[in-house]
Amino acid sequence: MIKRNQIDIDEQMKLLLRGAEGVFTADELRQRLIKSSQSGKPLRVKLGMDPTSPDIHIGHSVVLRKLRQFQDLGHKAVLIIGDYTARIGDPSGQDSTRPMLSSEQIQENAKTYFQQAGKILDTSAGKLEIRYNSEWLSKLTMMELIKLTSKKTVAQMLQRESFKKRLQTNQDIFLHEFLYPILQGYDSVMIQADVELGGTDQTFNNLVGRDIQRHYGQEPQIVIVMPLLVGLDGVEKMSKSKGNYVGITDPPNDMFGKIMSIPDSLMENYFTLLTDIPEEKIAELLDPTKTHPRDAKALLARKIVAQYYDEKTAVAAAAEFDRVFSKRQPPSEMPEIVVDSDKIDIVKLIIQAGFADSNSQARRLIAQNAVSIDDEKITNINAVVNVRTGQILRVGKRRFGKIVVQ
Repeated sequence: MIKRNQIDIDEQMKLLLRGAEGVFTADELRQRLIKSSQSGKPLRVKLGMDPTSPDIHIGHSVVLRKLRQFQDLGHKAVLIIGDYTARIGDPSGQDSTRPMLSSEQIQENAKTYFQQAGKILDTSAGKLEIRYNSEWLSKLTMMELIKLTSKKTVAQMLQRESFKKRLQTNQDIFLHEFLYPILQGYDSVMIQADVELGGTDQTFNNLVGRDIQRHYGQEPQIVIVMPLLVGLDGVEKMSKSKGNYVGITDPPNDMFGKIMSIPDSLMENYFTLLTDIPEEKIAELLDPTKTHPRDAKALLARKIVAQYYDEKTAVAAAAEFDRVFSKRQPPSEMPEIVVDSDKIDIVKLIIQAGFADSNSQARRLIAQNAVSIDDEKITNINAVVNVRTGQILRVGKRRFGKIVVQ
């Protein structure tokens, strides 16, 4: 049973709104927390996830970490797997219609989501409820669907930014895309959500949920939207398709190295959204007169690795990074690149090592002076190199392989 006084409510508000881009509304959240504290009844905090891809990266973890904070305060996380809505495809932030996924793809992706989200969430039965929205959406009759769609007007739906852009550029908007936010809002009705979490790209969908709940006589959910994490390039949002991501299942050394590669300008954002370090301490870490930027970034990388592995592994990853990049020594462990001749085309060697997906990509890496064998740069894209067992191929800053001639 939750019993917290007013001071605790203030502390909860500070924690729950840390890093948030918006809340609808803060006053409602405060009142809902007070009511929960007085009644002992935990809030039901909803997060919907469409399993449109199999992997979770630390950009996804921003909202999952917020959900975990609610759990740690005694509330119930309701993770909705959008196995039904994924077939429609969320139009949020899309300049074109998403392709529809098969039920087989969705089920496979959902399995991976469970495993990876469990690295962040408390998965005990009392703290987490997992629901598939096909449970209720697949049972809607045509008349029920018509009644549901009558809760929103076309004019209201066209307020969505992505739809506005498509209208301006004469791109199609399909009717089924209008259904997505309405069905997501109906999810909130069916699980009686007190709070819904999402990224800023979900603001429209989540606010539709508030409206739909009102029409069904429920107290409207509070909506908390979190910023989209900027990727390693410092420009675009983190995305696997853009290659600027850190996967939560990445090996610890890779994870540490990727975090060390981020621009200094991202550190405040990453510290705030991806760690529990107090804001006062973050300010010290970002002050170059108090903390060297490299030391601050190394602490950030250690904290993130420790979350998904443990402190010992994080310290080892830091030591390995220092050994390779500060002391310029090869990694203690690296994959073997087995070749069947002591002479090989350099492009073929790079591809065989798995360090490039195509001949053109391998040639670009060579042209960028990113390829070396035993620290000797290879600059000729047409080179045929002499190799021997034990030599080390290096591509870029973090990819190493030990050559084995059979």
